[in-house]
Amino acid sequence: MFRYGFFLFAAGIVLNMTGASQAIAAEEVTSVEGITEYQLENGVRVLLFPDPSKPQVTVNMTVFVGSRHEGYGEAGMAHLLEHMLFKGTPTHPNIPKLLQESGASFNGTTWLDRTNYYETLPASPENLSMALKLEADRLINSYVKGEDLESEMSVVRSEFERGENSPSRILGQRVTSAAYEWHNYGQSTIGNRADIERVPVESLRRFYKKYYQPDNVMVIVAGAFDPEFALAEINAHFGGIPRPDRVLEGTYTEEPAQDGERMVTLRRVGDVGLAAALYHISAGAHPDYVAIDVFEHIMTASPSGRLYKGLVESKLAASVSGAAYSLHDPGMLRFMAEASPGVDPRDVLSKMLEIVETAGEDGVTEEEVERAKTYWMKTWEMSFADSSKLAVQLSEWAAQGDWRLMFMYRDRLEAVTPEDVDRAAKKYVRQSNRTAGLFIPTKEPDRVTIPETPDLAEMIGDYKGREAVAMGEAFDVSPENIESRTTRLTLPSGVKAAFLPKKTRGESVVVQVNLRYGNSEALKGLSTACDLLPTLMTRGTKDLSRQQLQDLLNQKKAKLAASGTAGLASFDIQTRKEYLPEVLDVLRQVLREPTLSPDELELIRNKRLTGYEQQLTDPMALAQTALVVATSEKYPRDDVRYAETIEEKIESWKNVSHDDVTKLFNEYLNGTNGEVAIVGDFEISEIQPLVESILTDWTSDIEFSRNPRSGDVDIKGKTEKILTPGKENATYLAGTVFPMKESNPDYIGLMMGNYVLGSSGLSSRLGDRVRQQEGLSYGVGSFMRSSPLDPRTTLMVYAIANPDNMPKVETAIREELELLIDKGVTDEELATAKKGYLEKQLVNRSSDDQLVNLLTNTAYLGRTMEYYSEQEAAIQKLTVDDVNAAVKKRLDLNHYLVIAAGDFDREKSDKAMKKDEPMTTEKETEFKATNSGLKYKIIKEGDGKAPVPANTVVCHYKGWLDNGETFDSSYDRGQPATFPLNGVIRGWTEGLQLIKEGGKIELEIPSDLGYGDRGFPPVIPGGATLHFEVELLEVK
Repeated sequence: MFRYGFFLFAAGIVLNMTGASQAIAAEEVTSVEGITEYQLENGVRVLLFPDPSKPQVTVNMTVFVGSRHEGYGEAGMAHLLEHMLFKGTPTHPNIPKLLQESGASFNGTTWLDRTNYYETLPASPENLSMALKLEADRLINSYVKGEDLESEMSVVRSEFERGENSPSRILGQRVTSAAYEWHNYGQSTIGNRADIERVPVESLRRFYKKYYQPDNVMVIVAGAFDPEFALAEINAHFGGIPRPDRVLEGTYTEEPAQDGERMVTLRRVGDVGLAAALYHISAGAHPDYVAIDVFEHIMTASPSGRLYKGLVESKLAASVSGAAYSLHDPGMLRFMAEASPGVDPRDVLSKMLEIVETAGEDGVTEEEVERAKTYWMKTWEMSFADSSKLAVQLSEWAAQGDWRLMFMYRDRLEAVTPEDVDRAAKKYVRQSNRTAGLFIPTKEPDRVTIPETPDLAEMIGDYKGREAVAMGEAFDVSPENIESRTTRLTLPSGVKAAFLPKKTRGESVVVQVNLRYGNSEALKGLSTACDLLPTLMTRGTKDLSRQQLQDLLNQKKAKLAASGTAGLASFDIQTRKEYLPEVLDVLRQVLREPTLSPDELELIRNKRLTGYEQQLTDPMALAQTALVVATSEKYPRDDVRYAETIEEKIESWKNVSHDDVTKLFNEYLNGTNGEVAIVGDFEISEIQPLVESILTDWTSDIEFSRNPRSGDVDIKGKTEKILTPGKENATYLAGTVFPMKESNPDYIGLMMGNYVLGSSGLSSRLGDRVRQQEGLSYGVGSFMRSSPLDPRTTLMVYAIANPDNMPKVETAIREELELLIDKGVTDEELATAKKGYLEKQLVNRSSDDQLVNLLTNTAYLGRTMEYYSEQEAAIQKLTVDDVNAAVKKRLDLNHYLVIAAGDFDREKSDKAMKKDEPMTTEKETEFKATNSGLKYKIIKEGDGKAPVPANTVVCHYKGWLDNGETFDSSYDRGQPATFPLNGVIRGWTEGLQLIKEGGKIELEIPSDLGYGDRGFPPVIPGGATLHFEVELLEVK
């Protein structure tokens, strides 16, 4: 994630850049559908994409070097340099701090064909200039110091080790390595342990000097900016960098045609069997690629996919996934299935191969192809509608050879036929071209010749594309303007509504509906049914089968997501203005006329049970569950507020019945309590009656009242250890809970103290010491959540690390907590925290997905946006004395419970971590943190395609709050979720880019990367930290 450069060049280059006004102006190369390419005299390529609809700007510097370019002994070097690039330059010594102070959401990622560095900031000439100056500076002036390399190698090693915990990730890597004998696509981007640990700093410097040059970089700017100003700034900061004397040679290794099937068997500690199959395919630029992409969707889509029907619905597998990797050189098509409990993965593999390798001969249908095309076109259009995500996605297309391939993909997709798909399937999906893999426990040569990457200049020519998508308005995201533009009312049914019409890019619109029902007494014993009900409602209606419903949503360029928790059913819609009335009618059918199919319930149950059984040996899941149980109030088992262990969750999901769910729907669910919010391009006069018609005449005799919580829990300060043999990454969690509402005068001060401690990414005290200075953990940080309604505040610190490093991690965390309590924060730290926090709120409010959550949250709490105006004013007035007094009053290390889970040596662990001692013993962790404050633990790295924001991804996931309460789960729904990566909360967008296809990651998302202070009532309280476990099944 980071990189460094030669400090030796600093003096000369900085002078050149500051005097770059003498550089020759950029030359326009081409323009397609609103995106214009320029080139500077020194070779720097530039893409500009103005989009005034959101007050933010994204700068993405893409360097065309990835693991494909690494030589002998250089495995993982591109990725290691990416990390090092965040270590500073003489001009910018503390890059994370600079970006944090500017309110930026930022990251760096490495993949097979490229490395990129990007940041999204509040739109202003100053911020744009700052970002461009920073990227130009670290392109050629970054430090590559031996001492920094020593600390960062430990971080990268920790990142490497986290992937060793995930069978699916390792299986994917092994299968890919076996499939590629010579080409570097068979080499994991993160590298191998030996190269990571032994790389000389001189080698890194040579690699850096070779590739990090102006003739090997593309600068992408998207968002609200003046193109003339941007070009002038790019020319000023990049134009003066001298073009290098060296000639950069392209890679030339070509993977020979495979001459027979290959097989990989992986035997490791785990609970669920896996089966995988990989086939070599053409490069992403080749015309065959689109047909293969369509074929993959026909195989794996849920519920229409042939693999889904043949494996999941038959109960052989709990889930299936797939991906066709679009790469610079000939890539790969991969399928993977997770065996159901008790099923031999060999049987799963056998059935998988039978389905996919006969599909070409049997032929695909017109209906299947049209369904896949509709899905991919919807995905493409949604991703193109978000300029900040598109700015990052363009890295992937450019790395394949030309960014305009993005538009050629769309054009080819529209033209693909069933005959094209059949031809491609017969050509590539063959036994002799297959590498299969299992996680468990031909007579004649039959070779497939992969076509060469086409001549892009000849193929693309003077491609112009189509008319640019309709632009949105330049919307002011201040709380005052949002409130003045919002219409608030109570609908005739009793549901509170908030409507915010505004012009958006692509005429997009988002809808959120929250329905509240029941009470703690009436819902006794129905907690699992509450979790299951909303998902089951989306599995078919009186007039629409599950497949018909999904097809209709795809045709209307719409997404519908549902989630549930005790007493709450939530539904989210994303679509376009022209389709909103029809999509609302689909929602009406889902809410009022669901079939509640028993068969679909069994699919959801099977998937959820598989997920929980995996958690039984997962350090992170075990540690989090133990901490949630310990910090929760002691309710009876049948109370919806009871915190279940993993074993109890398994028992509950085995026992939940169809009668429970139908009882909830028929007797409890109603349209009289809840909230609805709509944000985007729509007319209130047209849409309000449709919303009212959905909720009218829908009542329940069971009174609704919320389920209150208390923070009055007696937490004994001690350390508990959970042993997880065979897991190379360990998890550290330390948490406490106490009675304090969000309205308490201490809240803001304590929140800022926590921001300084561990919620501001690498620039936080924990991030700087534990990761940056000592290199002990890839992810470390802290988070705080206070209820707006109940006297309950949770504070938690987390880290992930090698088990042997846990004592050092615990010591560092304890010392930083003691220092915060004893000495407090400084004036400089508080000023930086205020600026960074408030800037992030601006960025958060620029996302319609987050804005609609904010509006439902305010409606639920009886607030207006004036609350946030007042809160931000109070933060501005906050003093160091206020913060330090709140910290000293509220933080007590004698009431912090520490949970460490990992494969600890018993003798060593007992010496380092003595039980029942209050936060004075060694602890184990495995979480890491990014610059933005996102915390994550890579359970499995994956060996497939690395996603970028412009990609569409297919994921299975589970989300829970600090108290362990699950608020959403695709496992419960029994089918993975598919969405544009740039269309979700920022924590997901950033987090999923840390793994590859086949990977699995656990995320801890601070509120500013999630739903912010407004939350997502009633499921997610304002300011909530979100926890997710995500399996990245496919990148499209």
